Amino acid sequence: MASPGRSSRSSTSRAPEFPTGPSGGPAVPAVGLGTASAMFLAEDDFRAALLAALEIGYRHLDTASVYGSERAVGEAVADAARRGAIASREEVFVTTKVWCTQCHPDLVIPSLRESLQNLEMEYVDLYLVHWPMSIKPTKPHYPMKREDIVPMDLRGVWQAMEECHRLGLAKMIGVSNFTTKKLQELLAFAKIPPTVNQVELNPVWQQKKLMEFCKEKGIHVTAYHPLGGQRRTSTVNPVLHSDVLKEIAEAKGKSVAQISLRWIYEQGASMVTTSTKRDRLKENIEIFDWQLSDEDRLKISQIPQHKKVSVLSILCPDGVSSVDLSEVDVVEV
Repeated sequence: MASPGRSSRSSTSRAPEFPTGPSGGPAVPAVGLGTASAMFLAEDDFRAALLAALEIGYRHLDTASVYGSERAVGEAVADAARRGAIASREEVFVTTKVWCTQCHPDLVIPSLRESLQNLEMEYVDLYLVHWPMSIKPTKPHYPMKREDIVPMDLRGVWQAMEECHRLGLAKMIGVSNFTTKKLQELLAFAKIPPTVNQVELNPVWQQKKLMEFCKEKGIHVTAYHPLGGQRRTSTVNPVLHSDVLKEIAEAKGKSVAQISLRWIYEQGASMVTTSTKRDRLKENIEIFDWQLSDEDRLKISQIPQHKKVSVLSILCPDGVSSVDLSEVDVVEV
């Protein structure tokens, strides 16, 4: 069972941290708050959730240019420092991402500078290539037209990411939604390898091949959709409605969400949740003083696999792409 190498940087934070890099570089908090939900929440409710997370002990806030949440994240960190919930901005690990419309060599650095302006910060702890795909330059938006997909200059984009690191604008650089194939392509020329690969990961999408590859290459994995993803339709959530996870949760006196998060933690991956209610935020971080049994892990390893996110989820349903979508998808073949 994997375990982090050090305790969190604040005495009030209950989440351990995972060292990154082959020599134990800067650490990633085991549990963070993802902010994609900002697109669906009232502004005041979202700000309250960010502050509550920091007060409870979350020390990782994950944002992106396309979420429209960077300004709120920066304000929440500053507010938490004023209130004494955190000592300073340096106590919070902040991730942001460059969107597909800025995934061009000449736009990566300007995009990060704009993100930093929104955050009112001098640097981010982690800067990620959001998707292995480029869209014709425009403001970040979602969904995107298929006909606007253009061939990605991955080498040029990554060189710009490396420059972000050299300039001190990003302490670490990484990727998101990269398969082993895309990682191999990147590692073939990267002077600074990606520190993190943020991907969909939970008990119903276990990414065994990708996890083994990243471990071998010293790339830390952060899980998004650790609880199966938000569902705004009647579709059943395969994680929260898993009979296997329910059985284990009942036997342990835990919630299904806690079982899923604990399983991810035991895989050696950090995670970003999207719960915004204080009681759920607290519950999601209470997973570090107990563990799953070998029998529990065996049962979870046998859960049928189901992936929620593919490239189609961020594209308009109509239109034709001149780029083979299988080259930019996130389903591991």
